[in-house]
Amino acid sequence: MKFGLLVIVALIISAIGANFLLQDPGYVVINFRGYLVEMSVPVLVALVVSLFLSIWLVVKLFHAPRKLGEAAARYRAGRAGLRLTRGVIEVAEGNFAKGERLLARAAGVSEAPLLNYLQAARAAHLLGQSERRDTWLKQAYENLPGATNAVLLTQAEFQLDQQQYEQALATLRKIEENTPNHSHALMLLGRLYFRLEDWKHLSDLLPKLTKLGRLDPAILEKWSLRVHQEHLASAADGDAVNAAWKQIPRQLKQNVALLESYYTNLIRTNMHEKAEKELEAELKRGWRAPLVRLYGIVEGKDAARQLKKAEGWLTDHGDDADLLLSAARLCLRAELWGKARSYLETVIGIRPTPDAYQLYGRLLRQLGEGEAAAEAYRTGLGLVAQTRLPAIPHLKPDPG
Repeated sequence: MKFGLLVIVALIISAIGANFLLQDPGYVVINFRGYLVEMSVPVLVALVVSLFLSIWLVVKLFHAPRKLGEAAARYRAGRAGLRLTRGVIEVAEGNFAKGERLLARAAGVSEAPLLNYLQAARAAHLLGQSERRDTWLKQAYENLPGATNAVLLTQAEFQLDQQQYEQALATLRKIEENTPNHSHALMLLGRLYFRLEDWKHLSDLLPKLTKLGRLDPAILEKWSLRVHQEHLASAADGDAVNAAWKQIPRQLKQNVALLESYYTNLIRTNMHEKAEKELEAELKRGWRAPLVRLYGIVEGKDAARQLKKAEGWLTDHGDDADLLLSAARLCLRAELWGKARSYLETVIGIRPTPDAYQLYGRLLRQLGEGEAAAEAYRTGLGLVAQTRLPAIPHLKPDPG
């Protein structure tokens, strides 16, 4: 548009100038160091214009190689960008081999080679080609020193995905050397410790993860609960259990799984009286099935008093299978066989479980009902296996 306008203006000016020059072309004399040059004005104008055009053409020719190089680079970068896009699409659609080829081919001329290398590594990883995956990551690591952490984090994620835990640990430690307390690296390290069940190191790491505030709160709580459960389970005696419990944050102490672990380990370390007293108080605050079940397992000083307490709760929770099972356990401790049988049969009628059938089988054996006890054990095992086990046939003596 601009060029066309300039042409029109030039034509108009030329026409006007020609009109004047044709009437009187003028006369130009140039005297320079004894040389005399004579010409008309149109000829002089033509020479000046030719001179400027020649200079313009020389300048253009001088810059032409650079301009051609830039144009070629833009063309190659455009094609590389298209290949990157196509490669990412192919990988996303599950065509990993094709996507890897496209990404690798464009990496050398891409404006964002890191994306090419990382996506090619991901494609190789999804193909199960660990060596090729590591080759792409190595090229990214060597050619793009500013992206060291990004490459190492990607490598650690791949190694975790393939359960290469020793390699992942080495990679994450390298990141720690480069950038101490790198938030994403710490989160991956936490995931690694959890999978390895390395509760000591995970316990040491949790305060940092909590302070960072970037980990999903649900995952942080899951890891914290598991660490505290393991601390309780590894406690050597009752004092150690109490010490471990005191280390638990107040907001976690009402978690039912953690409470169950606490009381279970009090029972394991023969802290029955403490467990009985605290269980009663806890059930008064809130009725929770795992704690109700534990009340039947704890061996308090006075089994009769404990049974009376459980039967008192039956007034409000008469159809609670967990409470009925606990009452049955307490009856067995008190050798109240008839009452225990009644409770167990009620439990089995409400919610048959392997535990209930096991206790029922023990009771029937105690009462001398061997065949009924065997049937109860078999039914309980069937519930565990999800298939009913066939009766064991009676052995017959070999014919003489």
